[in-house]
Amino acid sequence: MKTKLSKKRAISTVLTTVIILVSSVVLGSGVVLYGTSLFQGGTQTENIQIAGTKLWVHTEAPDGLAWGAAGIRNTGDKVVSVDKIQIRGADIPFSLWYPDTSVTSNLFQLALNHTGWSGVTGSLVQDDPDSDCGTETLQSDLDGAGGEAALCANAASGPVSLNPGQSVMIYFKLVNGTITSLDSGISTTVSIFAGKAGGPSSITVAGVSP
Repeated sequence: MKTKLSKKRAISTVLTTVIILVSSVVLGSGVVLYGTSLFQGGTQTENIQIAGTKLWVHTEAPDGLAWGAAGIRNTGDKVVSVDKIQIRGADIPFSLWYPDTSVTSNLFQLALNHTGWSGVTGSLVQDDPDSDCGTETLQSDLDGAGGEAALCANAASGPVSLNPGQSVMIYFKLVNGTITSLDSGISTTVSIFAGKAGGPSSITVAGVSP
């Protein structure tokens, strides 16, 4: 008995070649677009510069009264939010941050000043009463000469947002007992972060008498 062969039409060689070419172009375009998106995303960086970090401890306060300060500048390409300040691994609550984002470039280069103690109860002295700070809790004539606008700062309620190129000066009060007068002259770790940017640095605690 003879086997009956089935006659079916196959895809022509020309059509097969066209399909392969089109597929290659589509896949190639997809790879290029994916690579471009990765490159563009990779060039947008989060980076901050931290300058002049200071820590001061009251030499006579029995409960470990201490303050700190830091200048922070967004040197990346993305908007960042300064969201963490840690001393010896302990977070400083936002309510104890006093940020001022209106600082000039000249002021940012100056060393942050200790403005004196208000007794032993907890605050820095507001040493620039003639400034136009309004109701700000913390005021400081940072250049000591009145040539630059005073730092004017209210307590923060959350992370401090910085556009690319923008700077902030933050004074912060440590939770009592985080460091004490016994730590005067000793190096301790201060960590400042804005998302993934930032990191720890070693700062010498300065003992300041009333």
